[in-house]
Amino acid sequence: MRSSCEPPLVQPATTGNLTDCVVETAREEPRRVSVSRKGADGQWRDTTAEEFLAEVTAIAKGLLAAGIAPGDRIGIMGRTSYEWTLFDVAGWFAGAVTVPVYETSSAEQVEWILADSGCVACVVETTENAGRVATVRERLPRLRDVWTLESGAVEELRTAGKDVPDADLERSRSVAGPGDPATIIYTSGTTGRPKGCELTHGNFLDLARNARAAIPEVLQRPDAATLMFIPLAHVFARYIQALCLVCRIRMGHTADAKDLLGDLAGFRPTFILAVPRVFQKVYNGAEQKAAAGGKLRARIFEQAVRTADAWSRSLDTGGPPLPLRLRHQLFDRLVYSKLRTLLGGRVEYAVSGGAPMGEHLAHFFRGVGLVVLEGYGLTETTAPLAVTRPSRLRIGTVGPPLPGTDVMIADDGEILARGVGVFRRYRDRPEETAATFTDDGWFRTGDLGSIDESGYLRITGRKKEIIVTANGKNVVPAALEDRLRPHPLVSQAVVVGDGRHFVGCLLTLDEEALPSWGANHGKPGLDLAAARGDADVLAELQKAVDRANEAVSRAESIRKFRVLPGDFTIENGYLTPSQKVKRSEVLKDFSDEVEALYTS
Repeated sequence: MRSSCEPPLVQPATTGNLTDCVVETAREEPRRVSVSRKGADGQWRDTTAEEFLAEVTAIAKGLLAAGIAPGDRIGIMGRTSYEWTLFDVAGWFAGAVTVPVYETSSAEQVEWILADSGCVACVVETTENAGRVATVRERLPRLRDVWTLESGAVEELRTAGKDVPDADLERSRSVAGPGDPATIIYTSGTTGRPKGCELTHGNFLDLARNARAAIPEVLQRPDAATLMFIPLAHVFARYIQALCLVCRIRMGHTADAKDLLGDLAGFRPTFILAVPRVFQKVYNGAEQKAAAGGKLRARIFEQAVRTADAWSRSLDTGGPPLPLRLRHQLFDRLVYSKLRTLLGGRVEYAVSGGAPMGEHLAHFFRGVGLVVLEGYGLTETTAPLAVTRPSRLRIGTVGPPLPGTDVMIADDGEILARGVGVFRRYRDRPEETAATFTDDGWFRTGDLGSIDESGYLRITGRKKEIIVTANGKNVVPAALEDRLRPHPLVSQAVVVGDGRHFVGCLLTLDEEALPSWGANHGKPGLDLAAARGDADVLAELQKAVDRANEAVSRAESIRKFRVLPGDFTIENGYLTPSQKVKRSEVLKDFSDEVEALYTS
């Protein structure tokens, strides 16, 4: 078994909790900007460390006045916003354990999370969210209070807590230690009922402090800033929020994807975090815009892409020669600088997680001037187990483990982990907790991977998703699916073939990309219904399948595919809130489409 171990650069905390970061920053650098917020007029305004502490304190006192006691659980349901962070931190100040709930969750999902975690209160963003909670409230006997941001929850709690003594708040704030839970985050539920992962203050503190030491180029620069736009209910965003508190990084929030480019321009982050799909859409959008501008612009963009790729690859092999440097300078003026401006003009790094990013995409953005640090982790590991470093970049891997983390590959290829970020237990599930750890304490991730001679980790698939064909061939779906999704026409791909004589695939189309693709290919007004049977679309998809097949043997290659009548979404139940495909649901509901692959 091959392993990769990184000793901690910062020793684990023995006292204190996450609230200390807020208090210490306000005491030591009161005028430092902790948060920037966009007002109703669209202008960004700064909130200093001392102002943030005052707002957190006011809300926390309101929670105490409402009867919140140390150890109580408080649900938070809403889109990514300043108020989300405010209530999260205020909950910790009151000694509570916060429980995120996706604002897209169904009433049944809301009921399960609030009941299983034992929440005594819940903060929701909108009256519609509150209505969803109300439909299940009679089955939540522990739930006492529901506060709605849209209906004035902030002012309500400020007023309620104005007479709470500072000493009472300080006692509640100081109760939790590194080993006590800060939050309970529920798994995505792709394999059954979501399980509540208890993540401690120490998990977040130790992981953040070691990341700060390991990646100084990103996390120690004086003007470091990031704009949060992925859901704060997700462990990845939650970890970055803690990282900002620990590292004193200015953070901002945006909830609506349609405002993202404008918010990036106004906030001007130095690094961003996103899933690979976001980077793919930026690339596809630039490509389609160039194609719409005529043959000359399309050729310029194509040459710019090739130059960016060559530039990035040359950085790993001694540096770019003079002719490549000159071409890169030209395309920086024509193409790359415009892309960087779209992202705010100051972004130098991006942290990508949640799914593998293709090497082509990573090399392109690096060549443009945006270094993508690809990471890997799970809810159970407080997000990152491993991440590439600017000084130790190896595209195609997720880098070495973070300091304080050990990773090992089991005999069957499963990735095992232990370290400062690994959780201790699922809430009230001792048997499932025991089953997810080996006898000697390694956490079973359920993912497959390999470790190279330098200790870099590469993800190859999911252990539970391995397909075994009728001929006995083991096929890892991710190897094919991850190569199909980057195509501008493809939204999702599900590889099938378990017990069959060959491998097939179900594809969904990206409806946002269809109009521009159609216009650029002489098919104005192309919609989903027409595209499913369009010969040119099917031929283009076949090319994508052929390219994906180049990564595998013939026995593992996709022989047939079918285009489904609609996309997978959170709303129709085929995607989790973290954008993972619920494979079992897809295979159950589209069984006729799967059967047609083998009978038509």
